[in-house]
Amino acid sequence: MTSTSEPGAHYAVSAIGRDRPGIVAAISEALLALNGNIEDSRMAILRGHFAVMLIVSLPAGVGRQELEGRLAPLREQLGLEAVSVGEVEPLAAATPAATHVLSVYGADHPGIVHTVTSTLAERGANVVDLQTRLTGEGEKALYVMVLELTLAGETDAAALEAALAAVAEGAQIEVSLRPLETEAL
Repeated sequence: MTSTSEPGAHYAVSAIGRDRPGIVAAISEALLALNGNIEDSRMAILRGHFAVMLIVSLPAGVGRQELEGRLAPLREQLGLEAVSVGEVEPLAAATPAATHVLSVYGADHPGIVHTVTSTLAERGANVVDLQTRLTGEGEKALYVMVLELTLAGETDAAALEAALAAVAEGAQIEVSLRPLETEAL
């Protein structure tokens, strides 16, 4: 979608519901009717539920109430569990580019995400993207987590690896930190 009007406000739009064909088409149609532009998005199916997060710009003069009014009927029409709209301030700085990839594998148990992300935060690593997936069932369930990280200039990759190795031993998981190869993207 391309907006031909001068820019107005930016909104975060999110929706979740049982997966079915047409959710993206219906949401994007509602945005197009307002001459809205989808600037950033993330969409995924998580255990049969479709989740979408969008950053949308609307032309000057089109406000939150109009956006919510266009999206509200979709909740019932598509059987969505939730649709939300929140105004966001556009940031001057772009999202930091990922510099490293962290892979985590282990037997599923509570606390894996918290333990790993706490260690990253303590050492100044910024999580740019995080995806998890549970594979298998029962005692053979394997928890897989892949994170894209930005290591700031003051973040020592070797010290971070050592801290993650200690976490891995305590949480009985395997971790692998490696530089992100931009050519592979």
